[in-house]
Amino acid sequence: MPPRRRKQVPEERSSDYGAVQDPVGAQPVEDNGSSTSMSAAETLVETNTTSTHDTDGRHVTQQEQHHRKHRKSLKQSRRLVFFLGALLGIVLAWYFAAAPEFSLESLNDLNLDSFAEFFEDMKGKLPYGMLQEANDISQKEQTMLKTEAFAVGKAMYGDGLRAKYPVIMVPGVISTGLESWSVVDTDECSCEPYFRRRLWGSWNMLRAMLLDKTCWLKHIMLDPHTGLDPRGYKLRAAQGLEAADFFITGYWIWNKVLENLAAIAYDPNMMHTAAYDWRLSYMDLELRDGYFSRVKSIIEENKHRLNEKTVLVSHSMGSQVIFYFFKWVEASGPQFGNGGKNWVNDHIHAFVDISGSSLGTPKSIVALLSGEMKDTVQLNALAVYGLEKFFSRSERALLLRSFPGIASMLPKGGEAVWGSLESAIDDADSQTVSYGNFIQFRNTISELSARNLTVPESIQYLFSQAPGWFQDRVEENYSHGLARTRAEVLANEGEPRKWINPLEVALPNAPDLRIFCLYGVGKPTERAYLYQEERDKRLAKLNVSIAAGGMDEPVIMGEGDGTVSLITHSMCHRWRDEGSKFNPGASKVTIVEMPHEPERYDVRGGPKTAEHVDILGRAELNELVLKIAAGMGEQIADRFVSKLKNYAARIDLGE
Repeated sequence: MPPRRRKQVPEERSSDYGAVQDPVGAQPVEDNGSSTSMSAAETLVETNTTSTHDTDGRHVTQQEQHHRKHRKSLKQSRRLVFFLGALLGIVLAWYFAAAPEFSLESLNDLNLDSFAEFFEDMKGKLPYGMLQEANDISQKEQTMLKTEAFAVGKAMYGDGLRAKYPVIMVPGVISTGLESWSVVDTDECSCEPYFRRRLWGSWNMLRAMLLDKTCWLKHIMLDPHTGLDPRGYKLRAAQGLEAADFFITGYWIWNKVLENLAAIAYDPNMMHTAAYDWRLSYMDLELRDGYFSRVKSIIEENKHRLNEKTVLVSHSMGSQVIFYFFKWVEASGPQFGNGGKNWVNDHIHAFVDISGSSLGTPKSIVALLSGEMKDTVQLNALAVYGLEKFFSRSERALLLRSFPGIASMLPKGGEAVWGSLESAIDDADSQTVSYGNFIQFRNTISELSARNLTVPESIQYLFSQAPGWFQDRVEENYSHGLARTRAEVLANEGEPRKWINPLEVALPNAPDLRIFCLYGVGKPTERAYLYQEERDKRLAKLNVSIAAGGMDEPVIMGEGDGTVSLITHSMCHRWRDEGSKFNPGASKVTIVEMPHEPERYDVRGGPKTAEHVDILGRAELNELVLKIAAGMGEQIADRFVSKLKNYAARIDLGE
């Protein structure tokens, strides 16, 4: 089968993604042990087919009644949207007609509170029937949403599950909001209006991008030479559970997990969000913010107060942060945790890796090389829209290069994992061009486009196209190789830059640690790219970019969850190898692959989605997290849906 490709979308039409194709090499579900029984979440949505009769005597099943209610709900939703749209149009027309002048700058003074007050003043002037019907429909919608939100937790509470292990959630790159703590104005920017406002992860982000682009960039970009705050500007990660529950109002991230944990008796005394500034290198997270020291302190306090170990739950880039923490906390020295070799075994019950990026993701290369942002580096649609709408590709590339944290997601393991020009572990039998040809050039113009490139060659190519400070920063903080001998693995324990790479350092020697790898499969995901050399480099301000036009589609699709390639989860499978040099304590690893089965009319995919971010709202995933937190993780059995078990076995890890 030839490699799957996605049609190139012009940059101006950033919302047009085309049709979704079936994944390559999908297989029937292989389900072992207790996972064959119906889950509590599935029990909630199981359709009862007991029959009844219609008002005219016709035989009607409850399933048909369910569909009728669903259609009625859809009609109510449409009516609600119509009424709210009409109301909004009237309000906006009235508001701006009353204003003597209008300019974009006036939006700076427009806030939700003042708008709400204006709307309250208008209530008496609008038809009562319209307001009442809109209010009734809205209340029904809210009741339905609340019921769905807590459904998994309430069902499992009814089955006897209760809070047991304290939980710490470590978000991914999109999840943590960044807020300004700058109080002194600079020559380029007035900082006081942004004090404690989120310039990443809120509507303020989009407004600042639109109305104050230069100031937004000054705030969010890091100093290219230090990798820390530029002079005069200070952004810090939001804190508390609200730091990662929603990206913006209405766009949930961790909120479904929080609600369901609360339903089995968790509260802020037993669960924390370890939010962090994802722009920073991992070592700078500790040096500037004391991040890992604070996480260690919370875990030790949990053990002292509750006499229980902690469950660490990560999503996406958060899995790399936890893996680095394991090495940091046991290392000795003034900048490290000094916990000793038994600390993880004594303090951590389980590591839950949700859609992790432990071996990196290919998309990070193209984002850093040419500023390509479609679905890249785990950014959601709103963030991508803002960056693509208001910034050129060269500006986006420069912005992302200033974030050492983004470079931590560059693919690891070289050709052994990601393939050579001749073959890759996930190539289809009928594939004519291997996925190992990661960057393919359509035409040769100069040495820049003379030959195709593998993943490790693409990283070196990226260094050649970026400023010198970028390569220095990456090589100072990270490593992307593969340790083929046990001696190499042991030697790497003393090199912090290798601590993000599970192919160069081992898991802690923690026989009591339980690892759960939960990830989505079945959604086409970017695997390789067709590039072109820019003919007018001064106009583009880039030497190369993803090819536009032509007969071939420039984005070559493989398997994954829509953002992270399936291959990055290979480490979960190889940790299970008998006598693995990367798992010295033989920590038990459980793998649950979740097929992507989105609901057609649900914008977030519904309870069976396995998309990279939306999987956090998947009913089954929430059930598994609750079981682990409640001390029932042993009931979870492996489930394999994809061919990754076979792909991972083909990786040559040496002795």
